[in-house]
Amino acid sequence: MRRRIVIMGAAGRDFHLFNILFRDDPDAEVVAFTAAQIPGIDGRSYPASLTGERYPHGIPIRPETELEQLVAEHDVTEVILAYSDLAHETVMNIASRVLATGADFRLVGPAASMLHSAKPVVAVCAVRTGCGKSQTSRHVARVLLDAGLTPVLIRHPMPYGDLERMRVQRFASLEDIDASRPTIEEREEYEAPVAMGMVVYAGVDYAEILAEAQAEADVIIWDGGNNDFPFIRPDVLVTVTDPLRPGHERRYHPGETNLRMADIVVINKLDSAEPAAVDALLAAIEELNPDATVVRATSPVTLDPGPSLEGARVLVIEDGPTITHGEMPYGAGTVAARNAGAQTLVDPRPFAVGSIADAYATYPDIGPVLPAMGYGEEQIRELSETIDAADCDVVVVGTPIDLSRVLHIHHPLRRASYELHELGSPDLREALARHMASWRHTVAERTPG
Repeated sequence: MRRRIVIMGAAGRDFHLFNILFRDDPDAEVVAFTAAQIPGIDGRSYPASLTGERYPHGIPIRPETELEQLVAEHDVTEVILAYSDLAHETVMNIASRVLATGADFRLVGPAASMLHSAKPVVAVCAVRTGCGKSQTSRHVARVLLDAGLTPVLIRHPMPYGDLERMRVQRFASLEDIDASRPTIEEREEYEAPVAMGMVVYAGVDYAEILAEAQAEADVIIWDGGNNDFPFIRPDVLVTVTDPLRPGHERRYHPGETNLRMADIVVINKLDSAEPAAVDALLAAIEELNPDATVVRATSPVTLDPGPSLEGARVLVIEDGPTITHGEMPYGAGTVAARNAGAQTLVDPRPFAVGSIADAYATYPDIGPVLPAMGYGEEQIRELSETIDAADCDVVVVGTPIDLSRVLHIHHPLRRASYELHELGSPDLREALARHMASWRHTVAERTPG
């Protein structure tokens, strides 16, 4: 009897699992995807050009609220959870919803879901959204470049637009990024590594993406999203942890998996954390993965030149995912504003419109900051309207991109940025040294002459 399946996702791992496990499986039929976490990604279809000949009409993507209805209407036998950064209790709440319908509930593990690369892979993942994966990935890239190796970065998927057009994306310049009509979240992940001179791949079909990326790389860097585990089997797994959220490394899916699997654990934000929280995190690492190499680090925030913040009323714009489903009340922009003497952090809630106002209702733990949400033209317009309406002296932008390239900000503006700085030994260079020596030897053997 053919299994009838619903895949619960957020436009990422859900499509990946379909592509590699079910697209060509005659004994399984995926009847629908459900969508959560990201605004506006439901109501679409996974197109026939990506589903293959077994699905000539594509596959519908429905709101997660319709889960029980979909199971009943399609006689679904199995529901697969395929998105990340969920509390363990939430995962089991979802499992209970599924089991109550009579269907099986399933999590697909690394062995079944990871692709195999012909080139070495360093994967950077985390225990929560907002731990500092991006700056860690960039730092790994610098270490590899200094060792004479050519890294190519593959980013966890963010296919929030035209899925056919986004099947395989390659970015080697800011013009490439602009041409893709990206969301703000995509820009936040692509612009900095491209500015370093790296090629970045992303998209929907990761078997095709990997085939193209490994053709021009000595080493692949997998840059994870949220706290998901990699789509590509790593030679080295780096997991970033956050002592500002002690205990979360044990309580979120699949972040705990990443910690248990890690070869290298980075403890980030040590300059901001309480000693007791650091000690608790170290104890958790020792219990869950005592063989991991521990690297201590900070991500100090710097402000671009601009108007003084001393005594000013400051509107802070923070990285959207970090303060929404990452559950951080604030981010780097807030740290920068406070360090620079801001008198007041202006609460954006009274000025928020449309989906920006909705975000505060959905994520009530957000502090007096504005999430840089821009998953479409309408939401970018609402973000712009919210900023313009805010009664402030200066805007501090704590996202990794130049937000003024996306929307016009009428208030005076300062940008906050951050990079990873290791503390003491071992650092990432030392932790990767043995692997890099082997990889350089392999590259030398392949190089003619």
